[in-house]
Amino acid sequence: LRFTDTIQMEKKVILVTGGSGLVGKGIEMVISSDKREDEEWIFLSSKDANLISKDETFAVFDKYKPTHVIHLAALVGGLYAHMGNNCDYFRSNVKMDDNILDACRKNKVKKLVATLSTCIFPDKTSYPINETMLHNGPPHPSNAAFSYAKRMMDLRNKKYNEEDGCMFTSVVPCNVFGPHDNFDPLHAHVMGALINRAYEAKKNGTAFEIWGTGAALRQFMYSLDLAKLFIWALREYQEIDPIILAPDEADEVSIKDVAMMILEAFDFKGDVKFLTDKPDGQLKRTASNAKLRTYLPQFQFTTTRQAIRDTVQWYVDNYHTARTGRK
Repeated sequence: LRFTDTIQMEKKVILVTGGSGLVGKGIEMVISSDKREDEEWIFLSSKDANLISKDETFAVFDKYKPTHVIHLAALVGGLYAHMGNNCDYFRSNVKMDDNILDACRKNKVKKLVATLSTCIFPDKTSYPINETMLHNGPPHPSNAAFSYAKRMMDLRNKKYNEEDGCMFTSVVPCNVFGPHDNFDPLHAHVMGALINRAYEAKKNGTAFEIWGTGAALRQFMYSLDLAKLFIWALREYQEIDPIILAPDEADEVSIKDVAMMILEAFDFKGDVKFLTDKPDGQLKRTASNAKLRTYLPQFQFTTTRQAIRDTVQWYVDNYHTARTGRK
């Protein structure tokens, strides 16, 4: 009995918020082939708890009693989703993050890995951005509210560590995409929206429309690559300071080039139109992965072209159940 009790005490119960979303599904897929006997993984969806509610958040923590937490859940969206909704994005994310942090502290969670984003860095800055530059100036106005809400997570991680010794940290992914993404053209990030539009244009024999000039540059990461890095961060990363998770700077591509890769994956032969009256958003946000490379110098990222092919194939195969905004 004593031996069994020791085993149970050492077992990690890992709670993943946002577990039914893009990255959560990626982690679930990777973990299915990387199981460890001392780990139990629980993937939460919004059906399990509304994390904006303190009562529901504490109830789900009481139910599962996690020792470790990966916090993916957030109110997120692309450029056009944020425009006109900044107050909602700020309020919802601050409430959710506050509930998660408080629940982790009061339940003596051994480690929390929260999620930031390269989009929350200063708009006016030098490139490439690195982890030390997060609070050096205001973010791009298009998503300022979301950015300030998420910056507070970094600040509070440090304060919880200083005051209570909590091992709360965060990772900073670049633009991520893959299977189980949001493909609703009005609320998705750029990759999901473009894939949706390409599919519909080919199906309906209409022109493929790219909002903006296509000149904006981005680093893109496949969701399964990010999933592997999240699992590494949970198991191995021991700093409170955040770490950027992104491919190498040389892998940065323009939105126009990404659009062409998507059309290639669909074998689209129709007309292409750039809606230059639409905004481009932030034209550049190149992130340095130098810190990541000191830990994982040999990590191999999936190429953007290959990741697009795989995601397009998943979207075609799962069109009727994918998140596309259809009623």
